Amino acid sequence: MRKFFTFIMGFNILLAQGLIPGAFKMNAEEFDPSAYRGLKSNMISDIVPQEDSLVWLGTGSGLAVLRDKNNIYTITTKADATAGQLTNMVPAGGVVALAVHKKTLFAAFAKSGEDITIGNGLVYSTDATGNSIDYTYFDQPIDTDADRLAPFAKRFFEALPITVKEANVTYDAAISGNYIWITSWAGGLRRYNILQKVWERVPLPMDGDQVLNTCESASYENTSNGYVLKDYYLNPRDPWDGASTKSEDPKTYGNHNHKAFSVLSYSDTIWVGTANGINRGIFGSGNCIDWKHYSYPMDNLSGNFVVGLEIQRLNGKRIIWAATVNADDPTEQRGLSFTIDDGLSWNTALLGERIYNIAAFDSLVFAASANGVWKTDDGINWALYKPARQAIPIPNTAIYDLDEVLADEVYSVAFDNRSYYGDRSIWIGTGDGAAHSYDLDGLNWRIFRAEYDINEDYAYPNPFSPYTHNVLNDNGYVRFHTNEWSGTFVIDIDVYNFAMEKVYAESFDKRIASSGTLKWDGRDQQGVIVHNGVYFIKLTYPDNQSSKPSPHWVKLIVVK
Repeated sequence: MRKFFTFIMGFNILLAQGLIPGAFKMNAEEFDPSAYRGLKSNMISDIVPQEDSLVWLGTGSGLAVLRDKNNIYTITTKADATAGQLTNMVPAGGVVALAVHKKTLFAAFAKSGEDITIGNGLVYSTDATGNSIDYTYFDQPIDTDADRLAPFAKRFFEALPITVKEANVTYDAAISGNYIWITSWAGGLRRYNILQKVWERVPLPMDGDQVLNTCESASYENTSNGYVLKDYYLNPRDPWDGASTKSEDPKTYGNHNHKAFSVLSYSDTIWVGTANGINRGIFGSGNCIDWKHYSYPMDNLSGNFVVGLEIQRLNGKRIIWAATVNADDPTEQRGLSFTIDDGLSWNTALLGERIYNIAAFDSLVFAASANGVWKTDDGINWALYKPARQAIPIPNTAIYDLDEVLADEVYSVAFDNRSYYGDRSIWIGTGDGAAHSYDLDGLNWRIFRAEYDINEDYAYPNPFSPYTHNVLNDNGYVRFHTNEWSGTFVIDIDVYNFAMEKVYAESFDKRIASSGTLKWDGRDQQGVIVHNGVYFIKLTYPDNQSSKPSPHWVKLIVVK
């Protein structure tokens, strides 16, 4: 295990005031009039910058785009579409994979079934930067019962057909050359040829194989159906699934390495993370691929479930980073694995951390994790950011536009070196919104969040559990939204139980930069979590500049 230290970033609002704009005014901008203005969900699973200023957000309620620092639009969803159809709408559901390359955008969607998640379609656009975007829609790729001989690189291989959308969710995507690559638990690795407009299954090494050469003629046998890959069967079921013993026939057992989670592609190379390690592929003529398979413990990976991949280019070298979680072997660990020599040797970092996503630029590497965002500039010493807080001075007032992310977990991180956002900044996606810091120390953030009813007082979530909602530093929080005018300094919070006994009281002062957001942790004045039941929240503040403070009541249900 490599030695690393935890460095908690400070929150220095005095320095931060000079690093971000003092005010954000909403500018009217022409865009698809059918799009929803704002976020529909605070669950941000993916963040991807594109071209000069766009930032695409994969959310729990669809695909959203930040177009000009201020204006977020959520793309309108369409209940049904025909495969190959051009549409300005996207499938319903949460975004589970997102990728861009120059002007091209790809997004995949999923929805909940009765017992399992269902892949709910894919879209891509070759010009996603305009005011009007046409997407090409695809159903979730599946096979027919007869698809037992899959075409690949002008030859064939045998495969178990994947005939349903259940468990066939696209976890990751990459765009390179003429291909869009996608990964799935049941669907494995597939690619879409943009020029030929055809989907293709891609063979990966079986669990016991360290190599798979699909570019060599000797790897195939000539059959009545054409040249078929010898001694090979693509099967994403569990090993030995359906068989009492492992026989020499590869059709009798499944392969964890055929369950694909993450993909990275550039030039003549592709990396694929699976439930059994990492695969490095080199493209050959006819778009075949020769694979090398790396796994724990043989190759010193931290774990075999590889859920994220990233490339770091530093001083003319490539460093490949992989986020891993433990699989079958109890000695595996969560953390990061990385190679500086294209897989010849592997090292580990942040062992024990649940990593969701990785971003890299030059010497910097960022890791989004269950405990927040980590940063390193040498791969050995890591710094942990504090949760994002916003304190933006409002011009001509003594108050701040205050907010904070109430979540330990950060699901996505993106580095941004575009001049439009200040050359060196970072984006994060959480279960409590997206946030952007104009500096790499996280001194101050701009937070983007769904606002459900801008003119009403309400509590959210409601019902509220202090154990499961907005958990930050082991405390859960309920937020309060108010219809206060911008000049309000202080908001008083009083919490009463069903018998109208006061159990908690606090003042929220917008003149204090460290106040955070208007919230309550579900505890009484003695710090004890309150009982289940109905609570009445009195928020006292003036309705307008000329009025005196008055009470505004909100009913909250606490369910632990």
